[in-house]
Amino acid sequence: MTTKRRLITDSYRVVKRERRGGKRERSPTPPPTPERMHLAARQEDLQKLKQFDLDWRFGPCTGISRLQRWERAQLHGLSPPQEIKELLLQSAQDVELTDSLWRDYPL
Repeated sequence: MTTKRRLITDSYRVVKRERRGGKRERSPTPPPTPERMHLAARQEDLQKLKQFDLDWRFGPCTGISRLQRWERAQLHGLSPPQEIKELLLQSAQDVELTDSLWRDYPL
């Protein structure tokens, strides 16, 4: 006394459509230009700094610059990443990199 399971595909016919125009050929990817490589490196650096801002182990980051926060964490023996300090010292004039993630929000 077994009952046969009914599937939705038993009631409806499966219809596969053809693609319009057939297969598309992919265009070759352009070689990376120095400008694109610079932008990619900048985005990677900015991502590292944002992760530093979001890491609660180094204390609050509102109201102070990233370098001040790094120095404060070092003073308290929290061992912040040396790579972050090097990034901050290289880009001392760029506000987007020196100020914390929360700079645009009022306190």
